[in-house]
Amino acid sequence: MRADERWLVPLSSAYREEIAAAVARSAERGESIESITSGTFRLPSLGRELERVRQDVVHGRGFAVLRGLDLGRCSREETVRAFFGLGSYLGTPRPQNARGHLLGHVIDLGDDPSDAATRIYRTAARQRFHVDSCDLVGLLCLRPSKRGGASRLCSSLAIAEELAATRPDLLDVLRRPFVYDRKNEVPEGKGPHYEIPIVHAWRGHTSVYFARDFIESAQRRFPDVPRLSTEQVEALDAVERLAESPELCLELEFEPGDIQLVHNHLILHAREAYQDGPTPNQKRHLLRLWLSAHDPRPLPPVFAERYGPLIEGRPRGGIEVPGVSPRIPMEPE
Repeated sequence: MRADERWLVPLSSAYREEIAAAVARSAERGESIESITSGTFRLPSLGRELERVRQDVVHGRGFAVLRGLDLGRCSREETVRAFFGLGSYLGTPRPQNARGHLLGHVIDLGDDPSDAATRIYRTAARQRFHVDSCDLVGLLCLRPSKRGGASRLCSSLAIAEELAATRPDLLDVLRRPFVYDRKNEVPEGKGPHYEIPIVHAWRGHTSVYFARDFIESAQRRFPDVPRLSTEQVEALDAVERLAESPELCLELEFEPGDIQLVHNHLILHAREAYQDGPTPNQKRHLLRLWLSAHDPRPLPPVFAERYGPLIEGRPRGGIEVPGVSPRIPMEPE
């Protein structure tokens, strides 16, 4: 991937003009941002390119970066409308937390990263390799950090293949359930934690669900959760060691206007710790979309514990809790 940057898609001036025109039409019609679809957000030329990107992300290498979204002449509302419009060519937005946010703000809000219930994206701390609870995640860079914060990607399929060749005993451990903390984001009828294996073989696909922080949080917060065995700890260590290895890890620096797209079932992602500048307009700030993919891969039934009902043709994934309606916060909260 370092040598072949076909995953990098520059947004030409013609593409940016198409985006600007689609944003203007959408606003003039009074279309709500959450109701935007690829049918209403028409991109005659870029739309064909985004179809290729979707195939690459969902059915191919598992990630892509769109580079060059024009932020300089856009209001926050216009930027968000453009982000949702581009995302509509890949999937349907899903809520990202217990407050129903369809738009996430990845920014340091001063939360304590040592608190087991903290979502690390609200801090400047290092974020370990993990997946999100959706098919696809999109990150739009509004501002990079003063120092640090590089994005890191690794193929979870490559990790599984390496373990199959060198430590099949650990791969077998990863195919058995681990307990995850819901971090107080509890869907109706569910408990505060849930069980799901890490590696799944299902209908011709290998899918990986890995979020060690949530596993370790369950260990700290819930005395009823079985303690991790020596073999389980060794298996988790092996996944992280391989993900961090120079042979498997691709490191990317965000530029303003970059949109990183990642397929969670195929790619683990991480972030280095970072340092912001001294003023508010020097704070690293990314916008985030969680998407239920169009034409997604099949998932094993156990994923319903986290993704909700796995019904063909219906959006899946995200975090839904009773009494909370989806909404789009334009600023961090």
